[in-house]
Amino acid sequence: MVNLNLPLKSIPRITPKYVRVLEKLGVFTVKDFLFYFPFRYDDFSQIVSISEDYLNQVITVSGKIIKTKLNRIFRRKMSIVEIIIGTENNIPLKAVWFNQPFILETLKEGVEVRLSGKLILDGKKFSMSSPAWEKSSRDMTNTGRLIPIYPQTSGITSKWIRWQMKMLLEPLGHPMSKWTSDVLIDILPKEIRKKYNLYDIYTTLSQIHFPDSKEKLIRAQKRMAFQEMFLVQLKTIQIKKEFAEKNSTGIKFDEKLIKNFVNHLPFKLTNAQRKASFEILKDLEKPRPMNRLLNGDVGSGKTIVSAISALQTISASYQTTIMAPTEVLARQHFESFCEIFKNYDIKIALLTSSYKLISEPKANQNLKIENLKLIENCKLKIENYTRTIKSTTRSELLTSIQTNEVQLVIGTHALIQKDVKFKNLALIIIDEQHRFGVAQRATLQQNIPRESAQQVPHLLTMTATPIPRTLAIAFFGSLDLSILDEMPKNRKPIITKIITPTGREKVYNFIRSEIKKSPASTREDDRSSTRGGRQVFVILPLIEESLSESMIDVKAVKAEHERLSKIIFPEFKLGLLHGKLKAKEKEAVMKDFSDKKIDILVSTSVVEVGIDIPNATVIIIENSERFGLTQLHQFRGRVGRGKEQSYCFLFTAENSVPTSVPTRIPTRLKILEKTNDGFEISEHDLKLRGPGQFFGNIQSGLPDIAMEHLSNVKLIKFARAEAKNLLENDPKLKEHPLLADALKKFSEKIHLE
Repeated sequence: MVNLNLPLKSIPRITPKYVRVLEKLGVFTVKDFLFYFPFRYDDFSQIVSISEDYLNQVITVSGKIIKTKLNRIFRRKMSIVEIIIGTENNIPLKAVWFNQPFILETLKEGVEVRLSGKLILDGKKFSMSSPAWEKSSRDMTNTGRLIPIYPQTSGITSKWIRWQMKMLLEPLGHPMSKWTSDVLIDILPKEIRKKYNLYDIYTTLSQIHFPDSKEKLIRAQKRMAFQEMFLVQLKTIQIKKEFAEKNSTGIKFDEKLIKNFVNHLPFKLTNAQRKASFEILKDLEKPRPMNRLLNGDVGSGKTIVSAISALQTISASYQTTIMAPTEVLARQHFESFCEIFKNYDIKIALLTSSYKLISEPKANQNLKIENLKLIENCKLKIENYTRTIKSTTRSELLTSIQTNEVQLVIGTHALIQKDVKFKNLALIIIDEQHRFGVAQRATLQQNIPRESAQQVPHLLTMTATPIPRTLAIAFFGSLDLSILDEMPKNRKPIITKIITPTGREKVYNFIRSEIKKSPASTREDDRSSTRGGRQVFVILPLIEESLSESMIDVKAVKAEHERLSKIIFPEFKLGLLHGKLKAKEKEAVMKDFSDKKIDILVSTSVVEVGIDIPNATVIIIENSERFGLTQLHQFRGRVGRGKEQSYCFLFTAENSVPTSVPTRIPTRLKILEKTNDGFEISEHDLKLRGPGQFFGNIQSGLPDIAMEHLSNVKLIKFARAEAKNLLENDPKLKEHPLLADALKKFSEKIHLE
């Protein structure tokens, strides 16, 4: 008897070569393999007799091979396999494959075959190029049906996976199955399956890997999506209950302190900022830990809302920490909070791998207090302070944190190192939380070192990716939600235009005029921080679809930097930024750009988050069709941060030189021309690209099949209702041990805050 948890290396027909490849894909056991789902399907289900009616359509035909031929083109190192089959209506069909001579070992004259592919005319003869094939004597696995296409890597094909999947699935459906029956028992309770007419697990797997029809495939996918969302909702309900049972520091809302702070801001808070701030301040008062997501568009003012919560916490003699995904963003937060709290007696630290800085208030007797009033009976008073910033050692900084000498600590992943200990940490703020891996986010609140292990810090997570409300509730079901859906009134909408290659020169001339609007913009001695000029971003996409920038990407951005520097804009100063630069090098480039020593910054997508240059008024995004709408909107948010009108130009087409060939503009890009509303844009992206646009599998841990159905509000509601009902009757899942085990494994993969 064989167990479904059997390692694949124990199955004789799966050789060590394939085992190594599968393990790279995270597939180790028979069960892993069965749950390795296709990401798309080729529709070869139309089985017909050849005729002109089916030209340029994907069809399946069968017949006997009447002729085979192998052509070798030695100078091009190419081989071409040709076969002719006689079909059932006696019309011959030619099939051609390139560089696959081994096909002729199976496809010999006289063999009956099925071919699936697009029917075309080669002269006057019917033909198919590189069709899928298999012998007619075999069950339809690779032709004649909906054919699953799996995520692949070098050394393995979907055809091989289908063959193995068939061999592993068939015994499961046999009454005398050699597999142990207790491993594949359905974790979904029978009454829930019956209520929603959901397939059992065996039927689900069979229809996902080898669907009999599109209808049955959709039904099977929805069954798996329901299962994953059911687990999500079980977990989020449990988390919320656990949070309600934990102790946290209740921080009293000091209305005078906050009112004075807000009144002395150089701008007026939006209604959305006021509402979000009040929600957070009321959460901080509770003796259970806050767990809130602050979701706002670029420029909607999340920083000042987080500053209000930090001020309230620090005023009560507790510490606050802010964690950012990059050093550039952490440094920017450090500078922003130094400015925001310049008149408060607060020590602020920056801790990253490259920076160990402390900013402390310093009384300035020369300045007059005119508009500032002292707040009576408050621990933090508005004083006449300026700030000094000093560099320190890591050990000195850690001591300052541990003794509560520093009240606000800003940093990157360096904050979750074992030697970082807080005296009395009461508030954790995570910026761009989706940029952190699952394990890192889990560590922050649950394992971050602090003196009082009994008190759990309050948690505020923030994201500048506007998330549709239904998606946020589904994914972050354990969090409370605050949305900043209102922009400051003085913010000018960014003018966005789609530019085809023929329009490049016009944009380049416009950029020249923008930069030259500043007096003496090309004089080196005038490139100081007091200069009021205009600056430009040029963004290039990743060439390789990988988690980090490759050397190919770096080469491309360097080449574009050189082209623009020498040919297009030789009169201006250009900078270069990419992910392979060291942190200090990135910081130096950004400082030069911030100080207006650089007119045009050429960069990869490293600037998507966290670079604030109010002086930048133009952004060019190359190959914009390669990006999702939400990411394009994030890039666009790098400009429009000052008082001047800003512009975003979406360059299309692969070639970077003007051409007379018409360029097809993707319809979805036109949405960006029509609106600057990030929430509206995210709704469009959700419909076009699915929820994975917001939370990739690496960040979320959610299986693709759940991600694809995450916007199905009805499915989410049903799953949540059933999860709630089940936990009310069986809170510890003692009566559902299989479900409890599945939930435990699921929780190891995904962190829902």
